[in-house]
Amino acid sequence: MKDNFDLIIIGGGILGTSLSYFLSFLNKSKKIAVIEQEHNVAHHTSGRNTGKIHAPYLYNPEKKKLFANAAFHGYEMWEEYSKLRNLPFKKDGVIEVALEENGIKVLEKYLKWGKQNGLREKDIELMDKTELRKIEPEIKCEAALYVHRDGSTDYATLTKSLMTDSKENGIDFLLDTKVTKIEKVNNKWEITINGNHKIFTNFLINAAGGQAIDIAHNMKIAKNLTDVHFRGEYWKTPKKYHGLTKTSVYSVPEFPDYPFLDPHWIIRVDGSCEIGPNAVPVFSPYGYNNSENIRKFLPKIIEMLGSGARKAIFDKQFQELAFSEIQSSMSKSVMIERVKKFLPKINVNEITQKGTAGIRSSVINEKGKFVPDVILLEEDDSFHILNYNSPGATGALPFSVHVINQLHKTGLFENEDTDAQCGPWKFNDIIQKLEE
Repeated sequence: MKDNFDLIIIGGGILGTSLSYFLSFLNKSKKIAVIEQEHNVAHHTSGRNTGKIHAPYLYNPEKKKLFANAAFHGYEMWEEYSKLRNLPFKKDGVIEVALEENGIKVLEKYLKWGKQNGLREKDIELMDKTELRKIEPEIKCEAALYVHRDGSTDYATLTKSLMTDSKENGIDFLLDTKVTKIEKVNNKWEITINGNHKIFTNFLINAAGGQAIDIAHNMKIAKNLTDVHFRGEYWKTPKKYHGLTKTSVYSVPEFPDYPFLDPHWIIRVDGSCEIGPNAVPVFSPYGYNNSENIRKFLPKIIEMLGSGARKAIFDKQFQELAFSEIQSSMSKSVMIERVKKFLPKINVNEITQKGTAGIRSSVINEKGKFVPDVILLEEDDSFHILNYNSPGATGALPFSVHVINQLHKTGLFENEDTDAQCGPWKFNDIIQKLEE
């Protein structure tokens, strides 16, 4: 194993692997590695999501311009890359429904945002319930936003393909490799892996997803922030429901501060359908089972009580929502009833198989508030990407270009080539699109 690197990325999710992809074309002679603790990339959140390629209608163009731009261009980039590598990609759209009259104003806002973020008239349209019924007779709602420029894929497959391309260009992937300690030694980062082996790097990118806060804390960075974890669970539907709708269906969030709580009807790229998710509080970014949560319970509670998170966990609304989500995990019918509000034909007794569970890690600041945006921190030969959540997978390719470009412009990590051909794209062409 090599011991010295010019750059190391911690985290083999879709973001870390996308970073490695572009860096591999821009730096042919530099030694770059990705550290991933699991046996393959995209093992956690990147491979445990809905597989949707989201159109940017949910994002305020004034507050989330970068994320919205990344999502908009991410759609066309994933489409192009999927064609190049013969990977799953389906243009199937999504429908956002308002179940009550007050939800219509939210849809009107989403329509406005979507157009401001680049969607055209043919990409997005607001329908009343009568218009929608002609297209989707099984959906019950007051109004709907039909977003045609939305798609489905398999992000785990895409991430593995990006890894293959990166490795062909010389990137090392250190799989089954757990980081246990990071410290600065002689102007280099000394990273202890798998207990005792040490490797060194001049520059470090923290793209560790659910563990990104822990990595930052290990490096004595972002001590004012903490995170909480929510397990999103799905139920698979039998084949008789696979043709119930033509496209996936989302509902307007009932709690705007917790937008990840809105229930979905998901049609995956392979045609299978799932109901969910809930958002069950857990104590680890890998808290898929009771043993892991019991093991992490006490340390996480101590951490939260010593941070701004204590204000969140004692908030009455948060407690009520947490209790409701725990109920939905214990009772299949509780979760399915949420989706029955807009798809009444579903019979809870016919749904018996659990789907994939994924975990979302959300950052809380010192004031006890959930941070709505991604956090980018530059400090001491390192760069930290925290709170990188939905639509993170959608925008991973262009967002990675943005990060790499910023690192180069600020002199933190200078690339050997600044306008390489990166597969089907010129690097500078992507930057120009993001800055339009």
